[in-house]
Amino acid sequence: LKKQTRRKKHRKTKANNNNKFRFPPTFIRTYIHTDIHTYIHSELPANMTNFRVMDSPALLGQELLSTVVSNVSSKFADLSSKASAHQAPFNVADFYLVALAGFAYLVRRQRVKQLLEKKSQEESLKRKNVGPSKEEAAFTLVRSVGEECQADQELRGLLKMKKNSWTVYDGFEPSGRMHIAQGIFKAINVNKCTAAGGTFVFWVADWFALMNDKMGGDLQKIKTVGHYLIEVWRATGMDMSKVKFLWSSDQITEHAEDYWGQAMDIARKSTLARIKKCCQIMGRKEDALTAAQIMYPIMQATDIFFLKADVCQLGVDQRKVNMLARDYCDLVGRRKPVVLSHHMLYGLKAGQAKMSKSDPDSAIFMEDTPEDVERKIRNAYCPFTPEDSIVHQAHAEEMHLVKDELMNPCFDYLRYILFSRPGYVFRVGAKSYSSFEEVKEACLDGLITEDQLKGRLIEEINSLLDPVRKHFAEDPTAKQLLDQIREWKKESMTAPAGVTRAQVDFDRVPYIVFAPFAQETLRISDVLDVLRLLKASPDDHQAVLYLPDWTALAKGCLESNKTAISEYYKFFLLALVRVGGEVMAGVKVLWQTEVILTSPSEYWISVINAGRKCNLEQIRQALPEEEHLDHASQVLALLMQAGDVLALCGGHKNHTLSAKIACSEGSKGSFELASTLFSTLFGEEREAPKILAKNFTSLQLKHTVRGSHDEAHLLLADCPEIVQKKLQKAFCDPKNTTFCPPLALAEALWEVEPGLHVVRPATYGKEQHYDSLAEIHTDFASGHLHPADLKAALASKIANMTVAFRADRDSAMAL
Repeated sequence: LKKQTRRKKHRKTKANNNNKFRFPPTFIRTYIHTDIHTYIHSELPANMTNFRVMDSPALLGQELLSTVVSNVSSKFADLSSKASAHQAPFNVADFYLVALAGFAYLVRRQRVKQLLEKKSQEESLKRKNVGPSKEEAAFTLVRSVGEECQADQELRGLLKMKKNSWTVYDGFEPSGRMHIAQGIFKAINVNKCTAAGGTFVFWVADWFALMNDKMGGDLQKIKTVGHYLIEVWRATGMDMSKVKFLWSSDQITEHAEDYWGQAMDIARKSTLARIKKCCQIMGRKEDALTAAQIMYPIMQATDIFFLKADVCQLGVDQRKVNMLARDYCDLVGRRKPVVLSHHMLYGLKAGQAKMSKSDPDSAIFMEDTPEDVERKIRNAYCPFTPEDSIVHQAHAEEMHLVKDELMNPCFDYLRYILFSRPGYVFRVGAKSYSSFEEVKEACLDGLITEDQLKGRLIEEINSLLDPVRKHFAEDPTAKQLLDQIREWKKESMTAPAGVTRAQVDFDRVPYIVFAPFAQETLRISDVLDVLRLLKASPDDHQAVLYLPDWTALAKGCLESNKTAISEYYKFFLLALVRVGGEVMAGVKVLWQTEVILTSPSEYWISVINAGRKCNLEQIRQALPEEEHLDHASQVLALLMQAGDVLALCGGHKNHTLSAKIACSEGSKGSFELASTLFSTLFGEEREAPKILAKNFTSLQLKHTVRGSHDEAHLLLADCPEIVQKKLQKAFCDPKNTTFCPPLALAEALWEVEPGLHVVRPATYGKEQHYDSLAEIHTDFASGHLHPADLKAALASKIANMTVAFRADRDSAMAL
């Protein structure tokens, strides 16, 4: 009936009195829909005293027929007359069937509505009886891990969207002992996260331990310590089924381009002031920060994105670095990781804002004996009233987000080690306490004494450490690891001698020229400057052209487009060969990409070691005069240049001669810093490279530039007409040799390709070929060589170069 009442295109029917009557569509729309539908909704329910919505259709039909027969006779007569107007007899039986079908439809709809309402009420009642939903329970469990969460709403959305496929990240450096916060407390937090559906990824920072010369700088020993720590977690009851361990030494080496590319992007997007906020160096001036301390937050933020972490689950002391990662996401428009910062347990001594691995009595360690535990807890600081001097001292280190007037480490162990476990009950004598707040209140009220509190802590902590002790006593693998580490501790482990660096070997002493950083246009002046530097290489040296494509990426050249930077240097090489083929014949070309990716670990360790030996003030002084130190990428670029110098200048076989670096006067400061760092790291083992700075005359064609700087420079992509037009507009006063860009250009071209041919009308003199640069100066100063003639001769010579280069470029692009 519902379908028939929709508007349809009129369909003609033939009236046939002998056939069974069927309602025409118009009649159904007009009368059935209006009269019967209105009757069913208004009059019929009032007459059906025995009607119930949940009755079966059969009962409804019987009730309907008995009610309709007694109440709708008048309507039948009216409908019969209307049906006659359509030339069709009115059939009462058909009417009953239509009315029954319509009424049954309405009742079914009402029944479904009531069923849904009943189901909703049952689910609501069930939720009240059972508790929160699975999503809410998961959120509560994960949220209990952190003292702070950035941000709660994002965490809820993550758990709802990814359910059992989200990733949690934390890192540790396998460099020594594991205290109870890293052992028991971390295991509790990991189990909470995995129980809520997450996968916990541990970033084993063995590469950073190697960089810091831990375990004597022996990577295999560092990895052994890492496996020992994993065995400790296994013994504490950490659920390893959803835990992954990724070793940074393997990952960074295998994926060096991805990892350091991400690090360079963070450095480009971060101001130096923002990075400084992550450096917690108390009592020191900002400019006293080492350059390496600027790199550490960048690398820590890189770990988050490299691991594709959804949640950063580290301590409050790492909160600033995690917030740096979130700020970076705002800048680049990517989803921000949730930051879940756990509490930092106090050290056992008064005023210690956190535990210290260097102070054995500041914490309970996982290998401590029962006697060690009792001695440390009995001597632990345990105030029941605030002590202002201690609180002020601890708060100054910014390790805690929640204000705590007592700073009681015994309360900390009670709250975060014992009561972090679900369902834990603390018992003192015959009294039981189900929450930390109850125990604290009892202590402050004098119901629990300090001795009682410490005595129960000793018992509970030993019960947590007993499985670890048993595991390392009975498990063969764990026992072997522990015995090996104990043996190493007896040894005097010192870092290996020598400088860790990438190494490029040369048979002869290198004479190195760094190509300019990539830019949008290829200037003739840049090509000529590099060719002049390379041509000055001594015969007994190996001329080297170094293409710093990674440093250009770090500096943000060409909008940090790797492809565009690579294309720039390819065309730069093409131009060098076209303009100065003879000079380039004996030059060894090295790409920075090849040097770094051949030994990525050694290269970046050398970069960081160089950063440890210089502060930000030295970095600032090494920059060109017109450049201000504002971004972290500037620090990174200078340290990478130092890493390049260490790689290139320390590998030649002739130790009696020092390597040489030729550069322009403008970049002299950065190379002098690199040479100083080379000398600091190598000491007397190697002589530092000599910096040969040349002060080239600028080849800019005008005093001042309005609009694009390319208008004041000749480009290798310029066609002959553009070359001629630019030179015609170049500043060139007759007889003025003090500032004359065309004359300076002639000098630069002469060093690469001697000779200049001047063609002019007979009325202004005859054609002349110059074989001496001094002759050109003399004629121009005397007025014998007119500016227009000089410009025309230069335009002809440069146009030949640009035409040839454009042909080579087009051929290379076609290939």
